[in-house]
Amino acid sequence: MSRILVTGGAGFIGSAVCRHLIAQTEHICINADKLTYAANPASLAAIEKDPRYRFHNVDIADGAAVARLMADECIDAVIHLAAESHVDRSIDGPAAFIETNINGTYCLLEAARAHRERLVDARRKAFRFVHVSTDEVFGSLGPDGSFGETSPYDPSSPYSASKAASDHLARAWQRTFGLPVIVTNCSNNYGPCQFPEKLIPLTIINALAEKPLPVYGKGENVRDWLYVEDHARALVDVLERGQVGATYLIGGRAEVRNIDVVHRICAVMDELRPRPGDSRHADLITFVEDRPGHDLRYAIDPSRIERELGWTPSCDFASGLRSTVEWYLANEGWWRPLLDGVYDGRRLGLGGTVR
Repeated sequence: MSRILVTGGAGFIGSAVCRHLIAQTEHICINADKLTYAANPASLAAIEKDPRYRFHNVDIADGAAVARLMADECIDAVIHLAAESHVDRSIDGPAAFIETNINGTYCLLEAARAHRERLVDARRKAFRFVHVSTDEVFGSLGPDGSFGETSPYDPSSPYSASKAASDHLARAWQRTFGLPVIVTNCSNNYGPCQFPEKLIPLTIINALAEKPLPVYGKGENVRDWLYVEDHARALVDVLERGQVGATYLIGGRAEVRNIDVVHRICAVMDELRPRPGDSRHADLITFVEDRPGHDLRYAIDPSRIERELGWTPSCDFASGLRSTVEWYLANEGWWRPLLDGVYDGRRLGLGGTVR
């Protein structure tokens, strides 16, 4: 049993990791989250009273606060997920991405390095720092091939550039200071508790409200989709059994064009919440101006984590997408307050001011 610090644990992927740690392991989960617009404590309702779970409202860019937290909670390992993550927002307001993703990661690495040095021999040797990143750092693929652990970095957006910088920092702290870092790069996550600005939840919620379903450009951009609970399981596998200094790519082996994702959501909605008469949800699809610097295709080769750690995605895209639609239909109490408060659903990424 380890005392694991999850940064960004009130966010989409972070909350899935916290729930997995409590439900499927014996570890103690310490959640540190700044509670920005995309964080939602309601995602943690199922575990918030568990004696092995604790929450701290902490900004990772506050090095002194992070250092105190690590000491007070006697942290044995870190899964670092705290990040600004929406590409469109990074176009409208890149400063927050630099502050959290780069400066925040630096502060966290320094706090972890100092904390580890104070641990006794066995705990110092066992300490791990899992730095969670994205496939977007590699830029855009052509029609063939996939990203691997040695793919060159070629970020296109302020978001992916900030994550690339944080990856380099994490590896530098491992190589220079001996901090036991493992880096992961994942494909596009989807599933319950995702903030409604992202493609899948936005499409579901707009379809419910009979609003246009925006698709950037011609919808031909391809993403590899990974169910969030599969990702959470992979990160804990990496923490427990991954090789220090290694990089693991985590993908769902589910490449789908954006337009096809939207059509699949519409088909499920037609079945579960049919529109009146002969109309179909696909009739609401609206093509809009493409995002600046929109990468055409991402695809991940997860062979290493499959081979070395025995991890494979358990949820195929069709069943995962259906269960995601069902979750949003059944949990309006989770997402409705976000629309009424911190997110008004408007288009971002065209140079406006983010809300």
